[in-house]
Amino acid sequence: MNWQDIKVSADSKQFLFEGKPVFEKKFIEVLKFHPPGLAPVKDETGAYHIDGSGNSLYSERYSRTFGYYCNRATVFKDGSWHHLTEQGQRAYADSFSWTGNYQENLCPVRDRNNSYFHIDLTGNRIYSENYIYCGDFKDGYACVRASNGFYRHIDIKGASLNGKEFIDLGIFHKNFATAKDGGGWFHIDKRGEAIYSDRFSSIEPFYNGLALVETFNGRKQIIDEAGSLVLKLDGKV
Repeated sequence: MNWQDIKVSADSKQFLFEGKPVFEKKFIEVLKFHPPGLAPVKDETGAYHIDGSGNSLYSERYSRTFGYYCNRATVFKDGSWHHLTEQGQRAYADSFSWTGNYQENLCPVRDRNNSYFHIDLTGNRIYSENYIYCGDFKDGYACVRASNGFYRHIDIKGASLNGKEFIDLGIFHKNFATAKDGGGWFHIDKRGEAIYSDRFSSIEPFYNGLALVETFNGRKQIIDEAGSLVLKLDGKV
């Protein structure tokens, strides 16, 4: 049995293989297995990680444990957050008010002053600037909210991608990102330029060349990457 074939039960209290329980033990809560084959669980002793045989990775217990990403897992105890290595050891000495999950070997964290920034796998911050908020890296870029309240994209060195700022912003997906200015939501390229002139009350990222949007009068539509209407979804004219 491969750990990749182990599923979480509908009640999130045990693990299943081909619909049958893998371990005799039933937990208070479980999350799915992630590479390198470890899963977060919680029982009456606390929260921890197990391997594919159901063995505890370490003796320590936490209030919350989360899945492994880039061979690092977030744990929480006594108001303090940090990451563990795949051996179950602390990945770095510092603790934070919150930690995210590593993506592309970088992770957003919040310090005791409620400032956000990104750290590398050894817990070192990758730039000196603090942000109101920051998200995960994807394809080499992350969204951050600066002290002036506006959002921008940064690269893995912390530099602004294109010098543009927006009221709100999404990550890049297939070369385009969602963005919001005073007129509403739209899609931008990596230069920070709108790829069409229209604005919407809400939008989704492009999915194989098409995106779901909602107009300001509440109508759902599908548009293409030129901003052209492809399909009306609500039957309204």
